Amino acid sequence: MYGQKENISLPSGLANQLKHLYGPDARIVAQAPVGGGDINEAYHLVLQDGRDLFLKVHANVAADFFTAEASGLAALRQTGLPVPEVLSCGRNYLLLSYVKSARKSHDYWQQLGYELAKLHHSDPTAFTCGHRFGFTQDNYAGSTRQHNRPSDSWIDFFRTQRLQPFLKLCWSYFSSDEKHLAEQLLAHLEDRLIEPDFPSLLHGDLWCGNVMTGPAGEPIFIDPSVSVGFREVDIAKTELFGGFTGEFYDAYQEACPLDPGYPERRDLYNLYPLLNHLHLFGNAYHLAVTRILRRYA
Repeated sequence: MYGQKENISLPSGLANQLKHLYGPDARIVAQAPVGGGDINEAYHLVLQDGRDLFLKVHANVAADFFTAEASGLAALRQTGLPVPEVLSCGRNYLLLSYVKSARKSHDYWQQLGYELAKLHHSDPTAFTCGHRFGFTQDNYAGSTRQHNRPSDSWIDFFRTQRLQPFLKLCWSYFSSDEKHLAEQLLAHLEDRLIEPDFPSLLHGDLWCGNVMTGPAGEPIFIDPSVSVGFREVDIAKTELFGGFTGEFYDAYQEACPLDPGYPERRDLYNLYPLLNHLHLFGNAYHLAVTRILRRYA
């Protein structure tokens, strides 16, 4: 059920942005909350001309929180990846095109695999300030700041911009033995990972909740945590919580075959999101983290 427009407290500047985008008569005539997110409030808005919009709101986030997401969506869209269009971005809100979902097409999962492979094969040089890996700005993994200082070494980038900051955030959860394991892992990361043949623009948070179905039954990618890195990171994340079919992996492998040894590296890449979950959600993720530390240290 849609409420009246008085039921929503508009972020500062949004009303003027709507008029700038859609004319002086633009106004919200109906809205409904959209569930599914852990961080922001979200609304489906309807304007007086029947136009549908999607609004994400958070009153207490860092000043660059929504601009960072907008930059990531713009980077993905530049490669041709199907993502919502960024319409307006403010200090406490992000306004996007609204995706009207339909039933998945018969080849939905194959499309998803091919689209991801196309993203990973796209040229990422515009996003790394002259280096191979990183991104033009820091952004966020959920609500946690994600560091993206550019580097020419993938292993060094993964060590200094991914594992080290998140291990530090979680340090109080670890015993002295577990801290030693973490230090050993960081010191010997070159023995566990490989440098990719080519850098790839990554979605960065590719679990099944961050892919939705568009109006023609096609896959639409949402809520990225973008950087340029090794494409195995995206594939590993799809396997962390499941939900992706064999057709997806077959299509991806056909278009962009994975390097030998990927299964041995997968859990090490998933240490990063699990550390973030330990930081954000607490001790329930401690065992999963320490299992990986013991395996790879």
